Amino acid sequence: MKLAGAMGTIGGLTMVSRVLGFLREMVAARVLGAGPAAEVFALAFLMPNLFRRLFGEGAFSSGFVPLFSKRLRGENGMEEAKAFAEEILAVFAPVLILITLVLMVSMEGFVGLLTDASWKAGDGRTQAAIELTRITMPYMVMICLVSLASGVVNSLNRFAAAAFAPALLNFALVGALLLFHGGGMETARAMAWAVLAGGVLQIGLLWYSMVKAGVRLRFRAPRLTAAVKELVVLILPASLAGGIYYISQFFYARFATGIDGALVYLGQADRLNQLPLAIIGSALGTAILPAVSRAIAADNGEEAATIQGQAVDLGMLLTLPATIALCVAAHPIAALLYQGGRFTAEDAANTGLVLSILASGLPAYVGIKVLVPGFYARQQMWTPVLIGVASLIIGVSLNFILVPLYGLAALPFSTSFSAWLNMAALYVMLHARGHFRLTGGVAFRVTRQLVAALAMGAVLWALQRGLGPLLPDSSLGRLIMVVAIVPVGVLVYFGLGWVIGAIDKDDVLVLLRRKKAA
Repeated sequence: MKLAGAMGTIGGLTMVSRVLGFLREMVAARVLGAGPAAEVFALAFLMPNLFRRLFGEGAFSSGFVPLFSKRLRGENGMEEAKAFAEEILAVFAPVLILITLVLMVSMEGFVGLLTDASWKAGDGRTQAAIELTRITMPYMVMICLVSLASGVVNSLNRFAAAAFAPALLNFALVGALLLFHGGGMETARAMAWAVLAGGVLQIGLLWYSMVKAGVRLRFRAPRLTAAVKELVVLILPASLAGGIYYISQFFYARFATGIDGALVYLGQADRLNQLPLAIIGSALGTAILPAVSRAIAADNGEEAATIQGQAVDLGMLLTLPATIALCVAAHPIAALLYQGGRFTAEDAANTGLVLSILASGLPAYVGIKVLVPGFYARQQMWTPVLIGVASLIIGVSLNFILVPLYGLAALPFSTSFSAWLNMAALYVMLHARGHFRLTGGVAFRVTRQLVAALAMGAVLWALQRGLGPLLPDSSLGRLIMVVAIVPVGVLVYFGLGWVIGAIDKDDVLVLLRRKKAA
C-alpha cells in the first residue's frame, strides 16, 4: 500500500482547508472578539460542526467504505456497489431530515440544555443562539450527503475531493466575515447563513467528483434492506467511537457557557489542536482503513499489524514535535493569530492557556485514530464505543470537581486526560486479543522521537525567554517571535532525531531515491 502517498494527498489538501480555517478564525477574532456575538455563533455552529467532524472526518466512512469496497470486489462489481450506495442514501437522507426538523422545532429546549443559567439572565444570548442554531441545523442533512459521496470516491482511491471539501465551508465563512464586518449579531447571523452556503458547495463538489468517477446515484424509495441494516449495525457504534471527543464538546459547552468567553477560547484552541490531528491522525486513519480491511479479509493479521505499526511510527514522528511545540509556544502562537481588533491581549492569553493544556493530548488523539481501524476492519465496533463512553464519563465527571477549583483550565485538562485513557484502553484490548502490539523497532524509534521533541521544547522555551524582552508588544514583534522559533524547532527535532535514530533512515533513503528517479 502506498501509505505515504495516500496520506500525502489527504494531508496536503486537508492542510489547505485548515489554513483557510485559521484565516477564518483570525478574521472572526478581530471582527467579533470574544464577546456575546462570538459566543452565540460558537454555540450555533457546535451541532453542525460536530456532524461535519463526526461524518466528514471518518466515522461514516469507517462503516461505509469496507461494505462498499466488499461489493466493489464482488461478482457484479460497480453495479452492486452502486446499488448499495443508493439504498443507504434512500434511508439516511430522510432520517436526517426528520431529525433536523425535530431539533429545529425543539430548539429552545435543546439550547437550554447546552447553556449555563447565566445565559438566561436577559442579555439576549439565549434567543440569538436559538435563532442562529435553527439556521445552521440543516447542514446536518447536507453533511450526510457529502459523507456518503466521500465514502464512494475514497473507496475508489480518489481522496482529493473529500479532503478539499471542508475548505469550501471556510471560503463561505470568510466571505461572510468580509462582507458583514461590523461585528455583533449581524455578523454572527451572516456566518450562520454561510454555513448553509458552504454545505451546498461541498455537496456540489463531491457529487461532481462521484459522477466523474463513473458513479451516478439515483434516489430510491426508502427501504430497510439487509444492506441498510448491516451498515446501521456498523455505523452507530463507529460514529460513537470515532466521535467521543466531539460528543464530549456538548457536555463541555454546558460548563463553558458559565465562564465568559470560554466557548470562544476553546474553539480557537481546538482549531490549532485540530491541525495536526486532522493532517496526521485523520489522514492516517482514512488511509490505513482500506488496507487493514483488505489484510483482514485475506486472513493476514500479520500484515494488518504491520500497517498499524507503520502508522504509529509515522504518526508519532510528526505528532510529538507538534505536541511539544504547541505546549511550549502556545501563547505566542495564539497572540500572533488572534490578537488584534476586538480580541484583546487577555483573550489571547486565555486561548494560549487552553491550547497548551489541550495539546498535551495530541498523541492520544492521533493514537486513537490509528488504533480504532483495527477494530473496524474486524467489525468489532462496540469495543471502541464502550471504551470511549467510559473515558467520556470520566472526563465529564472530572469537570464537576475541577471547574469550580480551576475554572477555564479544567476543561481542556479533562479532555486531554480522557483521550489518554481512551487510547491506552484501545491498545490494551488489541494487544490482549493478539491483533496488534508495538514491535521493538517501533517502540525504539518512538522513544527517541520523544527525546528529540523534549530537546526541541527546551530550545523553544529558552528562545522565548531570551527574545521576549527584546521584541516590541506588537503584531510585528509577535510575528518575529514565531518566525524565529519555528525553523529552529524543526532543525533541532529532525536533526537530533536523525542522529539518535528517531527516524527510520532506510525508509527516508528509499523515498529520496524514488523522488530522484522520478
